[in-house]
Amino acid sequence: MDTLDTLDTLRTRKKAATRHSLHEAALRLAMEHGLDGVTVEDIADAVGVSRRTFSNYFANKEDAILHADRERTGLLVSLVEGRPPGEKPWPALRAACRELYRAHPVPDREWVAQLRLLRRHPSLLARQAGDQIALERDLIAVLLARGHGLDQELARLTAATFLATLRTGNVLWLEGPDDQPLPDVVDRVLSRVQLR
Repeated sequence: MDTLDTLDTLRTRKKAATRHSLHEAALRLAMEHGLDGVTVEDIADAVGVSRRTFSNYFANKEDAILHADRERTGLLVSLVEGRPPGEKPWPALRAACRELYRAHPVPDREWVAQLRLLRRHPSLLARQAGDQIALERDLIAVLLARGHGLDQELARLTAATFLATLRTGNVLWLEGPDDQPLPDVVDRVLSRVQLR
């Protein structure tokens, strides 16, 4: 690796670290003070960067808060794309979900409950709805590209069912007994759906 490649790799890592720090600060401050009680300046100050630097990474505080969700959904789409070509759609989605949980540790219930309350804020709800539509669209495209005889209608139904089942699994875990890990609850719920 030459010097330019090394510098580019270091620069990329530094940018990723700054983006992650801004996301974590935005989330922490919003959970402590409520979304309306936090400004972009507060977030930038917490990380020790300028308002301009914040704007290089995120358009607003809502985007900063939702950053990790967007990264996870992007990874999920990539994991589905990377599944073996012969694997049928529903097993591929289930396996990609298991891989996603292995790659990202599951937070505790209290944190998730606080996060759910925060996400009910109107300015976040609209962005989350847009993100879910984009995720469904991306999953449909991946499922169609994988083939297996799926037409547009069946690919759309499969993606929508998968996302609804994930949400259901998350709610069941959040409201259920403490002894069940989230990945197990989600996989159990996914296993109850009979799609090809």
